[in-house]
Amino acid sequence: MDRIQTVVIGAGVVGLAVARKLALEGQEVLLLESADAFGTGTSSRNSEVIHAGIYYPQGSLKAQLCVQGRQRLYAYCRERNIAHQQCGKLIVATSPEQVAQLSAIQAKATANGVVGADALRLLSKEEALAMEPALQCEAALWSPSTGIVDSHALMLSYLGDFENAGGLLALNSRFESAQVLQQEGATQFLVRTVDGTELLAQSVVNAAGLSAPDVARKFLGMTTAHLPKAYYAKGNYFSLSGKSPFKTLIYPVPEAAGLGVHLTLDLAGQAKFGPDVEWVDSPDNLEVDPRRGDAFYAEVRKYWPGLADGALQASYAGIRPKINAPHEAAADFAILGPQALKVNGLVHLMGIESPGLTSSLAIAERVCTLLQR
Repeated sequence: MDRIQTVVIGAGVVGLAVARKLALEGQEVLLLESADAFGTGTSSRNSEVIHAGIYYPQGSLKAQLCVQGRQRLYAYCRERNIAHQQCGKLIVATSPEQVAQLSAIQAKATANGVVGADALRLLSKEEALAMEPALQCEAALWSPSTGIVDSHALMLSYLGDFENAGGLLALNSRFESAQVLQQEGATQFLVRTVDGTELLAQSVVNAAGLSAPDVARKFLGMTTAHLPKAYYAKGNYFSLSGKSPFKTLIYPVPEAAGLGVHLTLDLAGQAKFGPDVEWVDSPDNLEVDPRRGDAFYAEVRKYWPGLADGALQASYAGIRPKINAPHEAAADFAILGPQALKVNGLVHLMGIESPGLTSSLAIAERVCTLLQR
């Protein structure tokens, strides 16, 4: 039976970042991926936005790791010449009633550490329209630290660092189970893959994305009653046919009743709208229903009245790895380490939805710290 120091399960952007960090720390790391390529799950179907860290509850892991991760991610992209753009974002109030909410959003961002050169700036209607003439709004907040990144190039760079540090990526290697063993006072894990491979590992990191809660329940000899359940929130995107009149990202003020459809850009300047929220029963439900686009028009025209009929086309969908039910408040990242699990050498990463991409390098550092304790 082969022995390995650390097994990381899941080669999405977070799994790659974690495996990279552990390998750079000198560990012998095997990265298991069930698919035939890395980054084919949630990591391949997101907005590719580098988030500032504005909306998350103060003190939450999402808030902390987003702000830390954003700073590290921009530095990493500059250092490695990974395509990205710090294009900024406008949060727009489209009615007088929404203007008062801008100050509350600004205060929340400050509390989360979005300060200094990254701090949000309140803009008048005239200032916002000077930046984006096609916009309709009463006032706006400018977020200078929001941006976009080529997520595939980022993952490829993480993989290159990982392999250069001696790490090994095993594709088509679906995790089946792990037996927690106590041998000579030390915890070890007998890891099995579906093809019958068995490995004896000193530590395991579960970064399986949409499958992470299910993977966590396959650690034999552990109680699983306290582990969160997986829920799937599909996000549909619609692309704009033709050239976008905007050069920044546009986010409406969050509204309980409205979709709050975002306008984001790719690095070529192509605009897309979304994602919306559609709760589904399966993570394989990735087909976009073109009829969902009907609701997008009214929402988008609140801030861009010039959107033409028929300009939106069904593009793609992704699945958010939620760990809260539709009727429950949005859950924080669940990063459960040896102390929480009462098992040395084990970390489960669950509910790593947005801002997981932005937070990836900071999550990796957090995992390393947990395993070193």
